[in-house]
Amino acid sequence: MKAALIIADRFVYADKTFAEFKVWKVPSPVPQSQHDFKYRLVYIVNGVRVIGFDNERGKGDHQHAGGEERPYTFQSVDVLLNDFAAAIEQWRQRNGRS
Repeated sequence: MKAALIIADRFVYADKTFAEFKVWKVPSPVPQSQHDFKYRLVYIVNGVRVIGFDNERGKGDHQHAGGEERPYTFQSVDVLLNDFAAAIEQWRQRNGRS
């Protein structure tokens, strides 16, 4: 079985501000992850990633926020998407964007 793209979408908030997410079902876990999904979710503002969730090979599940990287506990694709949306909403509220 090859990796199968199961979600790919891009949501534009405003000029130079967008969220993009991709999730693949993979035949075996990405090293350092314990599940059968590979994912990359980013929120970009003026060309800069301000929020990110991914499970890069060798690093496992983690998130990026405010220039910091910290572990992320993957539970399911639905929870991942909800956590990503919540992180974007929190960032937008803190930074005066509606």
